[in-house]
Amino acid sequence: MSEIHVRTTQKTQMEDITHLVADQIPGQFNGLCHLFCMHTTAGLTVNENADPDVVHDMLLELERLVPWRNPVFRHLEGNSAAHVKSTLVGCDLTLSVQHGKLILGTWQGVYFCEFDGPRNRRVAVALLPGPDDGRFSA
Repeated sequence: MSEIHVRTTQKTQMEDITHLVADQIPGQFNGLCHLFCMHTTAGLTVNENADPDVVHDMLLELERLVPWRNPVFRHLEGNSAAHVKSTLVGCDLTLSVQHGKLILGTWQGVYFCEFDGPRNRRVAVALLPGPDDGRFSA
């Protein structure tokens, strides 16, 4: 088990952490890489990493769906919107790994999603070895 540390700089942002995840994987590892966000106001997702407008649009739509200021929220800390967005996005990912490389589509990247920043955040990384029989090719 290892950890990735992410320092966010904005109230809401999606930070591409694909390279940080890839750095945790040994060269010939085959199996699964499980990521767990250890925060209730942040999340993890896989999405397009080629066009930055996708991140912009995702954050815009999440804000439209769950606006930061909502008079019906009762949580005393005032960050209920961040908790809801975290639940919608999710707090974990499991990714396939072949020969030390994450199995992602051409335009896919792994994102840390901040909904109550800026903060110092942590993501747990667990590698789960799989059968090494060569049946899967990237």
